[in-house]
Amino acid sequence: MTYDELIERLDPNVYRSLRQSLELGKWPDGRKLTREQREITLQAVIYYENLHNVPEAERTGYIDRGEKAGTACDPSVQFMSASSKATDKNEDIDPDQFVEVKS
Repeated sequence: MTYDELIERLDPNVYRSLRQSLELGKWPDGRKLTREQREITLQAVIYYENLHNVPEAERTGYIDRGEKAGTACDPSVQFMSASSKATDKNEDIDPDQFVEVKS
């Protein structure tokens, strides 16, 4: 049996158990997942979700960017380098969307 066939035939209860193990960092019997087990389990869960068309909002690792859209947390926001700031004045960027963090 190939990896593809295994994931295709994976029982939904086993998928949920694997996903819960990833979330908690331990197996149902309480043993901690090793780094290798976590990687393999994550790959299997992601592959299962893609193969079985799990809605994007329900997938492992999904981040709802609804409130963050258009802010510095949104990867679609383009940052300007210091040199381009001096030469170009981009009127499309709202300065209020960025927050300066001082340490």
